[in-house]
Amino acid sequence: MNVQARIPHLPQVPMSIEATGLNPVFARDILIKTMFRKNVQTATEVEKALSCTAPIALELVELARLSGMIEVLGNTGEGRSSAMRYQLSDNGKSRALDALAQSEYFGALPIPLDHYKRQVALQSVANVGITQDALLGAMGHLILPEGLLDQLGPAVNSGKSILMYGPPGNGKSSIANGVRDALGDRIFVPKVLEYSGQVISVYDPIVHGNAQESAVDPNSLRRSGMQFDNRYVLCNRPSVITGGELTLSMLELNYNSNSKTYQAPLQLKAAGGVFIVDDLGRQVEPPQTLINRWIVPMEGGEDILSLQSGEKFLVPFDTLVIFSTNFHPAEIFDGAALRRIFYKVLIDRPSRDQMIQIYALVSKAMKMPLDEEVLIHLFSKLYPQADNAYSAYHAPFLITQMKSICDYEGRPHNMAVDLVERAWENLFVAEGQIDR
Repeated sequence: MNVQARIPHLPQVPMSIEATGLNPVFARDILIKTMFRKNVQTATEVEKALSCTAPIALELVELARLSGMIEVLGNTGEGRSSAMRYQLSDNGKSRALDALAQSEYFGALPIPLDHYKRQVALQSVANVGITQDALLGAMGHLILPEGLLDQLGPAVNSGKSILMYGPPGNGKSSIANGVRDALGDRIFVPKVLEYSGQVISVYDPIVHGNAQESAVDPNSLRRSGMQFDNRYVLCNRPSVITGGELTLSMLELNYNSNSKTYQAPLQLKAAGGVFIVDDLGRQVEPPQTLINRWIVPMEGGEDILSLQSGEKFLVPFDTLVIFSTNFHPAEIFDGAALRRIFYKVLIDRPSRDQMIQIYALVSKAMKMPLDEEVLIHLFSKLYPQADNAYSAYHAPFLITQMKSICDYEGRPHNMAVDLVERAWENLFVAEGQIDR
């Protein structure tokens, strides 16, 4: 099957400055700044540096030439491989310096915000239509409570917010990551956006993994593969994961006073994908304050951002937000906030039988043979000391500890009662006060 057929809503390749949606003078200034900073000389180099098509590159070069900002140097050589070379005139260098003083940005032509909004609507996370098989495939390695996936599936398909709560160490983070993996398909993310003459960087290699540009030159006579606007990158649906480090400032535009450009906030980088707020309740800001920041975007599908000038504008909010907390929701949210979180999913402690399955899976994955005597000792002697409070993280924790002891003492990697006893001591801290 053709790759292009499997990925709908390809951003149309613009073949003129008008089709880019950008002001011609704004685009021309990006050209001369790029030529000044990167010593670009040919139309082909312009095309690559600005992530545009050959007709746009030639149109911009001609626009700059007619303005007296570019001079023609002649061909690079002879024959079919030759290309016309250009350089900035003194007037062009002066204009480039003036433009750089206003904004240091150069490189790929931005996507106007209005154009980007249309692309977001075409590839909305709410349109993914996740299936039972996809969710099972993404979480088949986890031992989950019965019926949990039947709760999560409709929640994910709705594109609405999800709150997962329950005791620590029972897989909330793993489940959130599994939801992200189950989305499966790919979307187009802009390298940079433009609003009111301001540049906002969106593409982030950390968030937007496995990114690629158009497979072939869209101007070639013989096209094959996939062609799309190279001002976008094609990548997996993004996921942003934050924990206790999350602050309100990370949800606003980040202005760089040196480059005079903006960095997109986390939720805009996550557009079309998943935003996971892990360990809710451990941040500097109270959970209620954080949720208040999300209420309008989650309900209206649009977020409000502000420029340095104070001008406010709307951007798409097309993000599946998953909150994960060890606190009971009633302890950290008021009733109004809870009403606005559409799905609340309890991730409880595993049962005894599930815990045994977890030990079996983890021991196999960690190449530590499961020992029946050790399991009997765990469930008949050690867990009763802790009121049989099982947690999914116990298995990898204890097995890692046992392997470390074996490595230190030169023993083979085999479970033993004395090893699990020593590992068990590190699960807990001694009660009482420390004299200081």
